[in-house]
Amino acid sequence: MNNIILASKSEVRRKILEENGIKCKVLPSNVDEDFVKNSLLKEKITPEIISKNLAELKANKISQKEPNNIVLGADSIIDLNGQIISKPSSREEALKILKKLNGKTHNLISSVCMSKNGSMIWNFTDKAALTMKKMSDKEIVDYLKKIKDESLYAYNVYQIEGEGRSLFSKIEGDENTIMGLPIKQIKEYLKNYE
Repeated sequence: MNNIILASKSEVRRKILEENGIKCKVLPSNVDEDFVKNSLLKEKITPEIISKNLAELKANKISQKEPNNIVLGADSIIDLNGQIISKPSSREEALKILKKLNGKTHNLISSVCMSKNGSMIWNFTDKAALTMKKMSDKEIVDYLKKIKDESLYAYNVYQIEGEGRSLFSKIEGDENTIMGLPIKQIKEYLKNYE
Protein backbone atom coordinates (compact mmCIF):
# COMPACT_ATOMS: atom_id res chain seq x y z
CA MET A 1 0.00 0.00 0.00
CA ASN A 2 0.97 3.68 -0.24
CA ASN A 3 3.99 5.13 1.46
CA ILE A 4 2.93 8.24 3.31
CA ILE A 5 4.43 10.70 5.74
CA LEU A 6 2.80 10.93 9.16
CA ALA A 7 3.00 14.50 10.52
CA SER A 8 2.65 13.28 14.11
CA LYS A 9 4.90 11.81 16.77
CA SER A 10 2.04 9.64 18.06
CA GLU A 11 3.23 6.04 18.42
CA VAL A 12 -0.39 4.84 18.47
CA ARG A 13 -1.16 6.49 15.11
CA ARG A 14 2.02 5.06 13.55
CA LYS A 15 1.14 1.61 14.85
CA ILE A 16 -2.45 1.76 13.51
CA LEU A 17 -1.13 2.68 10.04
CA GLU A 18 1.47 -0.09 10.04
CA GLU A 19 -1.00 -2.70 11.34
CA ASN A 20 -3.16 -1.79 8.35
CA GLY A 21 -0.36 -2.22 5.81
CA ILE A 22 0.34 1.49 5.31
CA LYS A 23 4.05 2.26 5.39
CA CYS A 24 4.87 5.63 6.85
CA LYS A 25 7.77 7.88 7.61
CA VAL A 26 7.29 10.01 10.73
CA LEU A 27 7.97 13.76 10.51
CA PRO A 28 6.24 15.58 13.40
CA SER A 29 4.88 19.01 12.45
CA ASN A 30 5.54 20.66 15.84
CA VAL A 31 2.60 23.03 15.34
CA ASP A 32 1.83 25.16 18.42
CA GLU A 33 -1.58 23.54 19.01
CA ASP A 34 -2.54 25.59 22.06
CA PHE A 35 -1.89 28.87 20.24
CA VAL A 36 -4.05 27.77 17.28
CA LYS A 37 -6.81 26.40 19.54
CA ASN A 38 -6.96 29.55 21.63
CA SER A 39 -7.12 31.88 18.64
CA LEU A 40 -9.89 29.78 17.03
CA LEU A 41 -11.82 29.61 20.32
CA LYS A 42 -11.79 33.42 20.46
CA GLU A 43 -13.51 33.34 17.05
CA LYS A 44 -16.20 30.99 18.52
CA ILE A 45 -15.18 28.19 16.12
CA THR A 46 -16.68 24.73 16.88
CA PRO A 47 -14.47 21.93 18.30
CA GLU A 48 -14.98 19.91 15.06
CA ILE A 49 -13.64 22.76 12.91
CA ILE A 50 -10.73 23.35 15.31
CA SER A 51 -9.77 19.67 15.10
CA LYS A 52 -10.04 19.72 11.28
CA ASN A 53 -8.00 22.95 11.04
CA LEU A 54 -5.24 21.55 13.26
CA ALA A 55 -5.02 18.32 11.24
CA GLU A 56 -4.86 20.37 8.02
CA LEU A 57 -2.26 22.77 9.42
CA LYS A 58 -0.01 19.87 10.48
CA ALA A 59 -0.33 18.07 7.13
CA ASN A 60 0.21 21.23 5.05
CA LYS A 61 3.24 22.31 7.09
CA ILE A 62 5.13 19.04 6.41
CA SER A 63 3.71 18.75 2.88
CA GLN A 64 5.36 22.06 1.89
CA LYS A 65 8.74 20.59 2.87
CA GLU A 66 8.05 17.21 1.24
CA PRO A 67 6.63 17.92 -2.23
CA ASN A 68 5.08 15.03 -4.20
CA ASN A 69 4.55 13.01 -1.03
CA ILE A 70 1.21 12.37 0.63
CA VAL A 71 1.30 13.72 4.18
CA LEU A 72 -1.20 12.67 6.84
CA GLY A 73 -1.98 15.14 9.61
CA ALA A 74 -4.21 14.19 12.52
CA ASP A 75 -5.73 15.84 15.56
CA SER A 76 -7.97 14.74 18.42
CA ILE A 77 -9.94 16.98 20.72
CA ILE A 78 -11.99 16.27 23.83
CA ASP A 79 -15.19 18.30 23.75
CA LEU A 80 -17.10 18.57 27.03
CA ASN A 81 -20.31 20.47 26.23
CA GLY A 82 -18.50 22.90 23.93
CA GLN A 83 -15.48 23.27 26.22
CA ILE A 84 -12.23 21.93 24.77
CA ILE A 85 -10.13 19.88 27.17
CA SER A 86 -6.44 19.99 26.23
CA LYS A 87 -3.76 17.40 26.93
CA PRO A 88 -2.45 17.63 30.49
CA SER A 89 1.08 18.92 31.00
CA SER A 90 1.32 17.64 34.60
CA ARG A 91 -0.20 14.97 36.82
CA GLU A 92 -2.07 17.69 38.75
CA GLU A 93 -3.66 18.86 35.49
CA ALA A 94 -4.54 15.27 34.56
CA LEU A 95 -6.30 14.88 37.91
CA LYS A 96 -8.28 18.11 37.34
CA ILE A 97 -9.29 16.96 33.84
CA LEU A 98 -10.49 13.55 35.05
CA LYS A 99 -12.46 15.20 37.86
CA LYS A 100 -14.09 17.46 35.25
CA LEU A 101 -15.02 14.47 33.04
CA ASN A 102 -16.10 12.35 36.03
CA GLY A 103 -19.61 10.93 35.59
CA LYS A 104 -20.21 12.92 32.39
CA THR A 105 -20.43 12.21 28.66
CA HIS A 106 -17.96 13.95 26.38
CA ASN A 107 -17.17 13.74 22.69
CA LEU A 108 -13.80 12.77 21.35
CA ILE A 109 -13.33 14.33 17.91
CA SER A 110 -10.64 13.00 15.57
CA SER A 111 -9.77 14.66 12.30
CA VAL A 112 -7.39 13.52 9.60
CA CYS A 113 -6.13 15.41 6.59
CA MET A 114 -4.09 14.33 3.57
CA SER A 115 -2.00 17.01 1.88
CA LYS A 116 0.19 17.07 -1.18
CA ASN A 117 2.44 19.93 -2.34
CA GLY A 118 1.34 22.07 0.59
CA SER A 119 -2.44 21.80 0.05
CA MET A 120 -5.19 19.61 1.48
CA ILE A 121 -6.39 16.93 -0.93
CA TRP A 122 -8.73 15.07 1.47
CA ASN A 123 -10.01 15.27 5.02
CA PHE A 124 -12.33 13.42 7.37
CA THR A 125 -13.64 14.12 10.87
CA ASP A 126 -15.34 11.59 13.14
CA LYS A 127 -16.72 11.76 16.65
CA ALA A 128 -17.22 9.25 19.47
CA ALA A 129 -19.18 9.72 22.70
CA LEU A 130 -17.64 8.46 25.94
CA THR A 131 -19.38 8.36 29.30
CA MET A 132 -17.06 8.24 32.28
CA LYS A 133 -18.13 6.27 35.34
CA LYS A 134 -18.82 8.23 38.51
CA MET A 135 -15.62 7.71 40.48
CA SER A 136 -14.37 8.84 43.87
CA ASP A 137 -11.31 11.12 44.05
CA LYS A 138 -9.35 8.17 45.45
CA GLU A 139 -10.29 5.96 42.48
CA ILE A 140 -9.14 8.67 40.06
CA VAL A 141 -5.83 9.10 41.92
CA ASP A 142 -5.34 5.30 41.93
CA TYR A 143 -6.03 5.17 38.19
CA LEU A 144 -3.45 7.91 37.51
CA LYS A 145 -0.82 6.01 39.53
CA LYS A 146 -1.08 3.16 36.99
CA ILE A 147 -0.41 5.42 33.99
CA LYS A 148 3.15 6.13 32.86
CA ASP A 149 4.07 9.75 32.11
CA GLU A 150 4.58 9.27 28.36
CA SER A 151 1.13 7.71 28.01
CA LEU A 152 -0.52 10.31 30.20
CA TYR A 153 0.74 13.29 28.22
CA ALA A 154 0.31 11.72 24.79
CA TYR A 155 -3.21 10.32 24.96
CA ASN A 156 -5.59 12.95 26.33
CA VAL A 157 -5.56 11.56 29.90
CA TYR A 158 -6.86 8.11 29.05
CA GLN A 159 -5.59 5.30 26.88
CA ILE A 160 -8.67 3.57 25.53
CA GLU A 161 -6.51 0.68 24.27
CA GLY A 162 -5.07 0.17 27.76
CA GLU A 163 -6.06 1.07 31.32
CA GLY A 164 -8.36 3.85 30.13
CA ARG A 165 -11.15 1.49 29.10
CA SER A 166 -11.89 0.89 32.79
CA LEU A 167 -12.87 4.57 33.23
CA PHE A 168 -15.96 4.34 31.04
CA SER A 169 -19.44 2.99 31.54
CA LYS A 170 -20.41 3.61 27.90
CA ILE A 171 -18.44 4.09 24.67
CA GLU A 172 -20.23 4.91 21.42
CA GLY A 173 -18.19 5.20 18.26
CA ASP A 174 -15.28 3.77 16.34
CA GLU A 175 -12.37 2.67 18.52
CA ASN A 176 -9.81 3.89 15.96
CA THR A 177 -11.44 7.33 16.07
CA ILE A 178 -11.00 7.30 19.85
CA MET A 179 -7.34 6.34 19.41
CA GLY A 180 -6.92 9.30 17.05
CA LEU A 181 -6.98 7.75 13.58
CA PRO A 182 -10.18 6.75 11.70
CA ILE A 183 -8.31 4.12 9.69
CA LYS A 184 -11.23 2.70 7.66
CA GLN A 185 -11.75 6.03 5.88
CA ILE A 186 -7.99 6.56 5.40
CA LYS A 187 -7.65 3.13 3.75
CA GLU A 188 -10.66 3.82 1.55
CA TYR A 189 -9.17 7.11 0.37
CA LEU A 190 -5.71 5.66 -0.29
CA LYS A 191 -7.21 2.71 -2.21
CA ASN A 192 -9.03 5.11 -4.55
CA TYR A 193 -6.00 7.40 -4.78
CA GLU A 194 -3.62 4.76 -6.15
